[in-house]
Amino acid sequence: MSDVEYRQSAFTPPAGATDILLVRHGESAPAVPDRPFDLVDGQGDPELAPAGRVHAERVGRRLADERLDALYVTNLRRTTETAAPLAARLGLVPQEEKDLREVHLGEFEGGLFRQKVAQNDPVIQRMHSEGRWDVIPGAEPAEALRGRVAGAIGRLAAAHPDERIAVFTHGGVIGEIMSIASGSHPMAFLGASNGSISQVVVTAGRWIVRRFNDTAHLDGGLDEEPAALS
Repeated sequence: MSDVEYRQSAFTPPAGATDILLVRHGESAPAVPDRPFDLVDGQGDPELAPAGRVHAERVGRRLADERLDALYVTNLRRTTETAAPLAARLGLVPQEEKDLREVHLGEFEGGLFRQKVAQNDPVIQRMHSEGRWDVIPGAEPAEALRGRVAGAIGRLAAAHPDERIAVFTHGGVIGEIMSIASGSHPMAFLGASNGSISQVVVTAGRWIVRRFNDTAHLDGGLDEEPAALS
């Protein structure tokens, strides 16, 4: 009998790969009818709600001891505010990657999307059944969303070979990245919780899913609720 043993090996990123932690921003301020959110480049830009600031602090504590080579945010302030506690702990200045901003929701921008979701509006039902955002009048076409998200991830990977970065971004974008990486239905990964952490390892020819919607730091356990966009 041979004494040789072959243990299961731990995952090791391929040479030159970029390990990307995708952090969904903390809960943002509630939408109020007749008081639309301020817009940035036509997109709603709410600040974090008090609960979202708690999410940000817990993300900061969760990732404070991880080796992170860079932090990225979008041009929407809920990501910058969520990244702030971790940036302060690590002494890193977040860089902006505008093309990882949230899906443009057309006529449902400014907070109206949340109201339509709560009402189970027929347009929202059709959006989910067809897997396309642009059933909403004026919303971003699926092909445009995929193109800008894939381009942004490609740029970050090219800039950070053999490094780990944290990207503070949005639920629709995380869903799109996971869909690209896994080959899933376009909206199969919607609903990441506010403050959750997902992870992909990106090489020139392959995106590897390592985790989705990790909420261990949020004290919600397996009961942590998913959240709508914006």
